[in-house]
Amino acid sequence: MNNNIAITASQSQAASVVTNKVIRNTYTLLSMTLLFSALTAGVSMTLNLPHPGILLTLAGYFGLLFLTAKFRDQALGIAFVFALTGFMGYTLGPILNTYLAMPNGGQTVMTAMAGTGIIFLGLSGYALTSKKDFSFMGSFLMIGILVGFMAGLGAVFFEMPGLSLAVSSMFVLLMAGLILYETSNIIHGGETNYIMATVTLYVSIFNLFTSLLHLLGFMGSEE
Repeated sequence: MNNNIAITASQSQAASVVTNKVIRNTYTLLSMTLLFSALTAGVSMTLNLPHPGILLTLAGYFGLLFLTAKFRDQALGIAFVFALTGFMGYTLGPILNTYLAMPNGGQTVMTAMAGTGIIFLGLSGYALTSKKDFSFMGSFLMIGILVGFMAGLGAVFFEMPGLSLAVSSMFVLLMAGLILYETSNIIHGGETNYIMATVTLYVSIFNLFTSLLHLLGFMGSEE
């Protein structure tokens, strides 16, 4: 019996070491990709590069996401993570330039950035300290994101600003939920690959920021 207890304790300790390593690697890589994404966004803004358009953006995003997932267990996967986040930073540059050209655009961008940071840090900190299991949200988030994505495409192609605002509001809630879900997933061993954990959290932050930016920009234009 004592041997069984010792084995269980040893297994628990080993699992804890693995989890802590995934958390450390994930947040280290996430910090680096956010900085790299900010750099590419800054270059895009400085050079006043045009937005690649919805179709090219989707092709680039899903193509690089596929390659990242395919090579997630290899060093090449890290290169594709930076390629993906750098590309998304480039697409963000023209969007930021558009908002900065608006009255109070700088304040809108900074408010969206601050709001994103507060939400991410608050939810991540809560999941890490409380250690609650949010795995029950998985199916709901998957369906919600799929519905929101299709609705967002419809809003773009059919030029429906009201639907676009509804989608942005929906994505703020969905991305907040995804942050809780993925952080919990890492803690409880559901996600052991730090490359994919990084991508999920990065996408959550990116979509949260752009959704807040859209909502705040609309409210600012209505004042």
